[in-house]
Amino acid sequence: MPKVRIKLNSIDIDMLNNICDSIKELAKKAGIIISGPIPLPTKKLKITTRKSPCGDGTATFDRFEMRIHKRLIDLPANEKVLHHIMRMKIPKNVNIKIEIKE
Repeated sequence: MPKVRIKLNSIDIDMLNNICDSIKELAKKAGIIISGPIPLPTKKLKITTRKSPCGDGTATFDRFEMRIHKRLIDLPANEKVLHHIMRMKIPKNVNIKIEIKE
């Protein structure tokens, strides 16, 4: 039976967890057993810049960091559940990718 793999990533972990919970609820209502959401390693993007605009003065730095959180959900290919997942309202800061695996 074909399986569906859903990959989610976002910089906002609360939104990501809310979407994962709603997908779990849809699958539970349909009676489908899913595996996940599996947390994948968080990617940390770091940038260090000088505080002083002119470059003179003491060497003080600002450190900025952006974290990209990822989740993975596997479920059997069910047309009804997939239709509901595709029609779900997903915020712009959450990226979703749906793949069908044999």
